[in-house]
Amino acid sequence: MKRDRFKRLISFALALILLGILTGAFAFVWYRYYSEAIVLPYYRRGNWVLIGMYCILIWLFFKAYGGFKLGYLKKTDMLYSQLISMVCVDFVAYFLISLIGRHFMSPSPMITLTFADFGIISLWTLITSKIYFIIYPPRKLIILYGSNQAASLVMKMSKRVDKYMICESISINEPQNRIKELILKYEGVIICDISAEQRNDYLKFCFENSKRSYIAPKISDIIIRGADDIRLFDTPLLLCRNYGLDFEQRFLKRAFDIVFSVIALILLSPFMILSAIAVKVYDGGTVFYKQKRLTIDGREFYIYKFRSMIADAEKSGTPQLASENDPRITPVGKFLRSTKLDELPQLLNILKGEMSVVGPRPERPELTKLYKQEMPEFEFRLKVKAGLTGYAQVTGVYDTTPYDKLKMDLMYIENYSFRMDLQIILMTIKIMLFPSETNEHKGITDKRKDIK
Repeated sequence: MKRDRFKRLISFALALILLGILTGAFAFVWYRYYSEAIVLPYYRRGNWVLIGMYCILIWLFFKAYGGFKLGYLKKTDMLYSQLISMVCVDFVAYFLISLIGRHFMSPSPMITLTFADFGIISLWTLITSKIYFIIYPPRKLIILYGSNQAASLVMKMSKRVDKYMICESISINEPQNRIKELILKYEGVIICDISAEQRNDYLKFCFENSKRSYIAPKISDIIIRGADDIRLFDTPLLLCRNYGLDFEQRFLKRAFDIVFSVIALILLSPFMILSAIAVKVYDGGTVFYKQKRLTIDGREFYIYKFRSMIADAEKSGTPQLASENDPRITPVGKFLRSTKLDELPQLLNILKGEMSVVGPRPERPELTKLYKQEMPEFEFRLKVKAGLTGYAQVTGVYDTTPYDKLKMDLMYIENYSFRMDLQIILMTIKIMLFPSETNEHKGITDKRKDIK
């Protein structure tokens, strides 16, 4: 417990070491190759300001991508986060140097620096992960469960043997004294799928005995987490507004959507033109595919995509979801899907105001109706516009259930901020560059059934 109090300090110190080394490497490159080559060389403070700006850029990108989450992310995920962060930082730094030098400076030193950064980061990740594991070995936990649904959570947590060690499980139906005795034996307890009244009792018991608690939240918990703290004289209250985003948030989000979609359409137009030509040339069919989806307040709209299947793929009149090796997918379509290029026409949906850059992914009316039979709360995600990417897509994995995706969508709605949108966009870029377990279309095809 005493070591836990210093966990943030240790993580901060290790992050500071990495930050210092990376900034020092840039300072060396700047003084060696650029500082005297610019038109009007800086004197001391100018150089320090530029180096300081580079340091701040590293901090911002690492925070956005989770590059400092030592012990929280897997080593590979943290490494990917740091690598893409340094590519972004060095890219921005090069253009900043060229702006200062009033012409495009030689990129060779910055390219060499980027590769050197890769080596530094890889070595730092390897060493610090081992140090962290020695100081903070996996926590010994017990799981308190109310149904068999807890099994999936146990399976997921067991994949992080570097962080969690589930030593025992016990049903909520066991005697209370026995449950409390077992909780005291371990460092923490995982509470999953038990009634609110029972959960409250054990939460208070854990708080009283300073035992860590991991709780699988219910929908109502997520709504409460987004509440505002207010006081009525001397009585604390939690206010759940329950109407999605307020006027200011909607205005800012819409303004960003317009700017983003216009710039993206301009920059990505060559890829869109080539994709359209490839689809047309392959079989002569239509370039675009449109499908009815739901957005804010349950409004229906037609989502646009580049056609990735054969013409008349649903000529039977019964909508069917694509499977992983669906014979209806054309070779061109397979490439477009794997690179996400088939999604680019949705920028038009964003410009029209039917979608947002970030939000819950739009569902078909038929699927929504199907999910509502098992999850009446499924419509809660329609409090905001559907998105091109979303929180569930950057945090979910290949086997994320629709119920867990619903929870993540509600977490986004209840904790919305402009900063969160930017972070999700950056994480989407990371997933496109380093696809791993986080794979939205697999999650859909594995978990959903065809609608007959």
